[in-house]
Amino acid sequence: MAINLSNLSKPTGQRPIIVTLFGEGGMGKTTLAAMFPKPVFIRTEDGTASLQGNEGVSLFPLATSSKDVLDQIEALATQDHDFKTLVIDSITQLATIIESEIVAEDPKAKSINQAGGGYGAGYSTAADRHRIIRDWAGALAYEKGMNIVFIGHADTETMDLPDMDAYTRYSVRMHKKSVPHYTDNVDAVCMIRLKTFTRGDGDKKRAISNGEREIICFPQAASVTKNRFNLDKPLTFTFDGGNPFDNFVAK
Repeated sequence: MAINLSNLSKPTGQRPIIVTLFGEGGMGKTTLAAMFPKPVFIRTEDGTASLQGNEGVSLFPLATSSKDVLDQIEALATQDHDFKTLVIDSITQLATIIESEIVAEDPKAKSINQAGGGYGAGYSTAADRHRIIRDWAGALAYEKGMNIVFIGHADTETMDLPDMDAYTRYSVRMHKKSVPHYTDNVDAVCMIRLKTFTRGDGDKKRAISNGEREIICFPQAASVTKNRFNLDKPLTFTFDGGNPFDNFVAK
């Protein structure tokens, strides 16, 4: 096919963004996601108690299977609505659901490690199902102009690289084969954490916090975080301070 250079385009202003938010429980991930424009939640776990009374949020029925999730995404793709943001809460519980389905489909398997004949086949199958869900959700961004927010729980993993000493970093709690679908081709991967300080000396050091939260979304060795917005410092996050990403999201 011939390429016509007259069809080249220039970068435009605001467009839908795709973001992965992760952190420990109680950090405000769901609350932050609800601050995005006109959000609708696909729930694989019932973590929306903090949203009670928020009339600007809509909730799908609790999804108990990966098919439920795909059906709800399809409804957004094929029916008329004015939602501006899709939130999937959470991809960590979605991973648990998908792995349980894979084990149930294999009469010889008692765990995901044995599914598909073992040797990581079960995790590869799970990663492929995450890819499909990620692709379907991503299509809403390009075809419906919706922002996409994936919510995950935090975990740590050990990085054992050939050219440096092993170290630990924060990541999304799911198998490493599935994580890239929510961290590679997205606009930001952000970790919400408490601002923490240490006091004392030597063995008497202890961590303290005043309850303030911050969002880390720039590259660092300690986490899988990143962004495409040229952010290089932590963002302050308070429950009544508005959405720190307001300048970037489609409205």
